[in-house]
Amino acid sequence: MRLTPIVLTLAVAAGTMASAGLGQRPDDQIDPRSEALVQQARGQTSAGRFQDATDLLETALALDPRNRAAYIALGRVAQAERLPGKAVRYYADALRMEPNDVDALAGQGEAYVQRGAVERARRNLARVQTLCRAPCPQAQQLAATIQRGPPAEVLAAQRPEQGAPIERPAQRPN
Repeated sequence: MRLTPIVLTLAVAAGTMASAGLGQRPDDQIDPRSEALVQQARGQTSAGRFQDATDLLETALALDPRNRAAYIALGRVAQAERLPGKAVRYYADALRMEPNDVDALAGQGEAYVQRGAVERARRNLARVQTLCRAPCPQAQQLAATIQRGPPAEVLAAQRPEQGAPIERPAQRPN
């Protein structure tokens, strides 16, 4: 009986502390130094200094591995360097943190087109359109990229050479 008010007070205090951390979004807790490095890296990327941008972004991730913007920026750098496979992986890392990140979905869709996987890009576009509900710039940009199609060198690599024999798998005897 004498301990009931003390126990109730401690229970209320513990419940309040536990819910305080749940009220914040994960991006609200990103290290400000990491965010500053991402901003510097964007400047390096726009100047065409991709290696410097990559170094800054990797440092940003070392400071705070939860920085989703750094993964998205690394994906943009990889696309600029014409490394769509690497870009898809970086976007996937960002999507593991937040599956409904429209920027990551659109970037991944553009990397799919750059890689020649247009059908996967269309699935990303459908998801972006569902998440946006109204026309948004990410959906419009991804739709334009899909409309343009993959680069010519990717299309040429996907087609068999003219005059070259097409290899067919050997048939098994019945």
